[in-house]
Amino acid sequence: MAAGYAELLRTRHAARLLVGTLIGRLPNATAPIAIVLFTRAEGGSYSLAGALAAAYGLANAVGQPLLGRAVDLYGQPRVQLPAAVLSALGMVWLAVSGTGAAVAAYAAVVVAGLFTPPLEGGLRALWPGVLGGREERVHAAYAMDAVAQEVMFTVGPLLVTLFVALWSPAGALLALNAIGVLGALSVVVSEPSRRWRSAPREAHWLGALRSPGLLALLGAFFFVGTALGSITVAGVAYADDHGNQAVYGWLMAALGLGALIGGVFYGARRWAGAPERRLRMLVALLAVCYLPLVLTPGPVAMTGLAALSGVFLAPALACAFIVVDRHAPAGTVTEAFSWLVTFFGVGAAIGTAAAGPAVELGGTAASFGVAGAAGGAALLVLTVTQRVMATGGRSRAVAGSAEGASDGVGEVAHGVRSEG
Repeated sequence: MAAGYAELLRTRHAARLLVGTLIGRLPNATAPIAIVLFTRAEGGSYSLAGALAAAYGLANAVGQPLLGRAVDLYGQPRVQLPAAVLSALGMVWLAVSGTGAAVAAYAAVVVAGLFTPPLEGGLRALWPGVLGGREERVHAAYAMDAVAQEVMFTVGPLLVTLFVALWSPAGALLALNAIGVLGALSVVVSEPSRRWRSAPREAHWLGALRSPGLLALLGAFFFVGTALGSITVAGVAYADDHGNQAVYGWLMAALGLGALIGGVFYGARRWAGAPERRLRMLVALLAVCYLPLVLTPGPVAMTGLAALSGVFLAPALACAFIVVDRHAPAGTVTEAFSWLVTFFGVGAAIGTAAAGPAVELGGTAASFGVAGAAGGAALLVLTVTQRVMATGGRSRAVAGSAEGASDGVGEVAHGVRSEG
């Protein structure tokens, strides 16, 4: 599959868009970790750290679908770059004001989360046009996208700990957000981003949420987000138990590495059958792999368990992207993918908020138990809604338009809706 990914990346604009999006999303991907470490360095409690991270996640959850709908209506550059700058300024505010004044700290993380640009959904909206609308290439790009995210989630925690070691938690916040603005800038000045236009859409106040199958998927990934959010705080508590904050970075990096390995193997073959059914299997395996974390063995073994817990994450995400594509109403592609980010983010916020008290009431093992329970809940949602998801998926391509077809960016097929 590495050769297949290399072939995709040789397509004009593909590598730039993928790398720029990943760099632009770095502040969002590392925000929970950076906020927790910054709060602890300022003398704040686990509960305050979890609450601030949760506030960021909730604000992000509100902002993503609103900004995603704005992108569908007004185009990418007019929304993405201003949002990236405002989000970065929110984190600058937090780094300068600290956590001593709670109101200012909460306001800063809310601004940062609310204006996080929907680069993730924007990239998936661009893939069909960049790759010529070929279904198998778009599905391969979704798998590559999920794998590349795990590279970011592997490197991101290490970057946070490195920046903290070189400068300070405040310096890490500033550096990560400056890098993020540069990534967003790289995307929005590219030709595909500038020329992209959404497909025609039916005027409906619910937008993408009028799809029952999409709602079922979002409900499941709310709980996947809860599991990952709880691990963010539980990992800090585990590192504190072992007297070494570097352990936290290794645990988070191991989780990302496990997902990276799983994503590479998942993308190495084409899958037959309905993606909705395959997604249930992947989420079941993901839930099972969260359970051993409650054992909290020594750092070496725990790092291995963290890697195991991530193995089925990237495959589940790649499969979910296809399911979103099949169930999203025409003209709502960026919004639909942004809703996935939103529900995932709300779940992560709930997970971080729940894990803080769990540490203080039941210890580190109890906080990892939150992840196991959330994984089971995600599987339950997909099981009870399987009939809705099976009957709601369609196999049709909805073409969008982008000016300048001679540049290979002309027609954007927003709904590549059949499984390759």
